[in-house]
Amino acid sequence: MLYWLTQFSDTVSFLNVFRYITFRTGGAIVTALVFVFLFGGPIIDMLRLKQGKGQPIRTDGPQSHLTKKGTPTMGGLMILSGMLVSTLLWANPANPYVWIVLGVTLAFGVIGFYDDYLKVTKQTHAGFAGRTRLMAEVLVAVVACMALANLGRPPVSTSLVFPFFKDLAINLGYAFVLFGAFVIVGAGNAVNLTDGLDGLAIVPVMIAAATFGLISYLVGNALFSDYLQIRYVAGTGELAVLCGAVIGAGLGFLWFNAPPASIFMGDTGSLSLGGMLGAIAVAIKHEIVLAIVGGLFVLEAVSVIVQVVSFKLTGKRVFKMAPIHHHYEQMGWTEPQIVIRFWIVAVVLALAGLASLKLR
Repeated sequence: MLYWLTQFSDTVSFLNVFRYITFRTGGAIVTALVFVFLFGGPIIDMLRLKQGKGQPIRTDGPQSHLTKKGTPTMGGLMILSGMLVSTLLWANPANPYVWIVLGVTLAFGVIGFYDDYLKVTKQTHAGFAGRTRLMAEVLVAVVACMALANLGRPPVSTSLVFPFFKDLAINLGYAFVLFGAFVIVGAGNAVNLTDGLDGLAIVPVMIAAATFGLISYLVGNALFSDYLQIRYVAGTGELAVLCGAVIGAGLGFLWFNAPPASIFMGDTGSLSLGGMLGAIAVAIKHEIVLAIVGGLFVLEAVSVIVQVVSFKLTGKRVFKMAPIHHHYEQMGWTEPQIVIRFWIVAVVLALAGLASLKLR
């Protein structure tokens, strides 16, 4: 909304500053951070009152987790509310990319919220029926990818672009919608699987958001994209503001989620934030780079797949427990050790993803 103040910049020259994406991204970070700081406590109190017993803790999981019994979940509401308010305030409301990514984020948030609601009210881990939930996610992702394909310039809008190569791209045509949907749904569920320890998911999400905020800004700038020889997608620079809002809201949430956590993110947050990262990657044509930057999320998801397939085929488990962060818990690593080491991995992978912009 503040972007509209630029209409009066001829009269008040200072208002011209709202044209700059970098300025508005900084404003989005601060706004979301302050919002979550101010309203985080009351939101936690409300959720604790409504949920009673809080998120159910797996009895077959690490025994140290039993001490977290009674901790409320759905902390993603804090992140989403701070992100939404900040994005609406600082982003250009006329930019369609912002609305598409916001739509995916909020829709995945609703799906995750319903899943959390079922778990809390029934005190079970079952939640939303897996197949029904997946179908809902796919439907949202397909609609978003169709909108993105129609919004961009063909054939770039339906192409898969490979990092580390100047001109290597494959036009997927109509198959792009299915591929893009796979990226969005996969990212959402990968982040969801990572959210198993206090602070484990939110910091890598912020690192990925910062990385893709920078890439979005470069992809949406004709001069920078030409210099770096990456595909230019007009209008996507505005997604940097949304990424900034996620960083600010994530920092505010981490204040309350730091060990011992006062609240859990829940599917409400993890599913929506993962979907958001996937949607941004599809919008800016950096789907493969997402697999690099979000390699930690990929590792968590692959560990679950390997565990399930191995057990069904051979009756044996590859890991002591999946996802893989539970494997390290069973090996004797403390929760802070796992969390901080995984944060380091996330930083290294983000740097590797950024390197793909120049190494061509």
